[in-house]
Amino acid sequence: MTEFTRHTIETAPQSSKKILEESEKAMGFIPNLYTVMAEAPSLLEAYKAVGGLFQKSSFNADELTVIWQSINVEHECHYCVPAHTAIAGMMNVDPAITEALRNETSLPEKLEVLREFTLSVVRNRGQVADKEIDAFLEAGYSKQQVLEVVLGVAQKVMSNYVNHLADTPVDPAFQPFEWQKNRKA
Repeated sequence: MTEFTRHTIETAPQSSKKILEESEKAMGFIPNLYTVMAEAPSLLEAYKAVGGLFQKSSFNADELTVIWQSINVEHECHYCVPAHTAIAGMMNVDPAITEALRNETSLPEKLEVLREFTLSVVRNRGQVADKEIDAFLEAGYSKQQVLEVVLGVAQKVMSNYVNHLADTPVDPAFQPFEWQKNRKA
């Protein structure tokens, strides 16, 4: 496998240093995902920007988690599932929701509709049937939220794909939440 550099603040390209410094200050460490993304400053900047915008969307913490983890699990991202498990805890998401997402078991009805819609967007590359959009809207979501799911997908494609390409090691802070895809018989 091709090795990707995990940059430090000292080794990172100049354009990545500020984000790495801010991350270390905010979290007490620099996530390994950021140390890999630092090689491409525009990617790191885009990821941070899109993530910030998605968190300002109309979705609440539970719904953000459903979108993030549904995509992470679908993409089998060994790094993002544990990371977002930790993040969900920090966001006070009910642990039952997090476990249902990690294990692909049932969620409360409205959140299950959100998961299914998100997975349809991912699996069908945005070519979602009208009946699926209608079901999403009938569950109480809005047209704005149809489009905001796309924003969440864009964010997760960046991180999930980088983690696959670079085989990003899971940070010690996220290791208690390590995860492997459930293989159904």
